[in-house]
Amino acid sequence: MKKLRPIDYFTINAYWFGLAFMWNSLHPIILPAILLRFVPEQLKNTYLGGLTFLGLTLAMIVQPVAGAISDRTTFRWGRRRLYILIGTLFDFVFLTVLGLAGSYWVLFAGYVLLQISSNVAHGPAQGFIPDLVPEDRRGVAAGIKNLADMGGLVAASLIAGRLMGRQNPGVAFAIIGLLLLVTLLITLFGVKEEPLVEKGAKPLAQTFAQKIRDTLRIDARRYPDYLWLIASRFLILLGIYAVQGFAQYFIGDVLNAPNPAQVTGDLLFSIGLALMVLVFPAGYLSDRIGRKRLNVFAGLLGALGIFLLLFATDYTRLMTFGSIIGAATGIFVSVNWALATDLIPKNEAGKYLGFSNLATAGAGAVSRLGGPLIDLFNARQPGQGYSVLFVLAGLSLLAGTALLAKVREIKVGD
Repeated sequence: MKKLRPIDYFTINAYWFGLAFMWNSLHPIILPAILLRFVPEQLKNTYLGGLTFLGLTLAMIVQPVAGAISDRTTFRWGRRRLYILIGTLFDFVFLTVLGLAGSYWVLFAGYVLLQISSNVAHGPAQGFIPDLVPEDRRGVAAGIKNLADMGGLVAASLIAGRLMGRQNPGVAFAIIGLLLLVTLLITLFGVKEEPLVEKGAKPLAQTFAQKIRDTLRIDARRYPDYLWLIASRFLILLGIYAVQGFAQYFIGDVLNAPNPAQVTGDLLFSIGLALMVLVFPAGYLSDRIGRKRLNVFAGLLGALGIFLLLFATDYTRLMTFGSIIGAATGIFVSVNWALATDLIPKNEAGKYLGFSNLATAGAGAVSRLGGPLIDLFNARQPGQGYSVLFVLAGLSLLAGTALLAKVREIKVGD
């Protein structure tokens, strides 16, 4: 691998800022607010959960397949960037559909298609760090990647929260598109890939069904620690995403905030600040003291923050407890991703890191099934559904943390 300049760490990770801004604007802020125009109030959690469950399930399938295809791509551009370009161009189309949606079914179609196009780009983009960064610098690179993710979260919280508070989704969608364009251009012109030259490389014309089978074929005997890490990651993120996914409706129903979208933005901002403060130091520290112990600490801290939400009865407590969850998430996403890069075969990085989306997007998808549960318990007693959700989410983090005991800190070769 060529020695990287400081600017290379920026260009390799710039696209994550655009993606993070888009999805952290859409999922917790824009979609819940827009959805209220089209669905019954008493079933809003169910509709939101069903919509995002389907979209994130598609992401769970598309992302690893796209990553696996890019692993064997021999374009002159390199393996990854053409897929990022194609996926992002379609993102612009489907964001326009969402912005102009006048019914639930148009909103549904735009959102589902956006999940597909975005993950065509997302899967290959995950291969940049294993492709281009030396092993002893991947903790730092992962920290920068997650700093870009958290920067997108903070920016989305401030901008989308206030725009939706003023009922101005059109401007929000325009800003999402602009930031995607800027980060796309940085990636296309800033990242220097070498074309893949590999004897016996699989042809791109391989059937889609074969690609799916190849993507889902993971060597469990050779990489058992990676699979335990995936299971742990799934449970920890399941609890975090369950809280995040329905936060806006909790704020409106339980805290009786007059402007739930803006308060949700404020909450995400406090979480994002905690994430940004810790994500880079955590990645850096994990290169020196090990990644597993920091994962365990993050899981326990996150569970504490979620259980404390049971006592969030005002704005101040909400922000305080949210910051604890943010700190835990910042440590976790940085060191957990770095640990994943240690445990996978480097010549199939796109495939294996894409497979980790069975934990990431899969946790996001399953967490949305909490929507009907919330509505069921809220129908019995207003607000009870959110308390049930928080208890289950906290227990999920504790279970995921316990599974980390199965993971050994090792580094595998090609």
